[in-house]
Amino acid sequence: MEIDVVRTGPLSVNTLIVSLENGNVFVVDPADCAFSGDEGVVVSRVREKNKTVSAVILTHGHFDHVSGLPALLRAFPSAKVLIHKNDASLIGKNSALSQKRHLEAIGFLDFLPFVSSLPEATDFLEDEKELEVEKSWRVLFTPGHTQGSVCLWNEREGVLISGDTLFDGSYGRTDLPGGDEVEIHKSLSRLLKTVPRSTLVYSGHDFRPFRT
Repeated sequence: MEIDVVRTGPLSVNTLIVSLENGNVFVVDPADCAFSGDEGVVVSRVREKNKTVSAVILTHGHFDHVSGLPALLRAFPSAKVLIHKNDASLIGKNSALSQKRHLEAIGFLDFLPFVSSLPEATDFLEDEKELEVEKSWRVLFTPGHTQGSVCLWNEREGVLISGDTLFDGSYGRTDLPGGDEVEIHKSLSRLLKTVPRSTLVYSGHDFRPFRT
């Protein structure tokens, strides 16, 4: 299994390009956009590999993890877009209403035009369900950072994609709208019970993968 990490967007999100057994890829949390001067970087990386994007998986709906959706869907219009239903309002044609609350909270309203009209979800991520595009990946519902945060767990390969739920020695902030400190501790406890030691973790912002 190959995972290519591309740091993109205004807050340096780890956008992941994950290989599939059929030769295509799925992309996690595309963030490249005109605001940060890197729009199209993810598309270019995929095309360098001569691959096609089968799906875009969003670990949650925060602005810095979804701003690359338009460029990616223009290049690969048949790609499915998946997010947990609890964060679904953060993308789609009415995304500006929800994203504005988060951007106001951190004084970053200049970014609103870049997340004001995002592609709609084509399907929803459900707890304990395998990804349709690759059965070896399983969804773990881990609310707390947002109401719809998820992780992706590949038990066979010993790899966890944690989004902003788990960082190396830390965890995602809970002070933005929809965040919940109690819930994220429940989610972290679940990960502790589910994910074995020495699992390789790709988080949303750490500079490199780390081991649990």
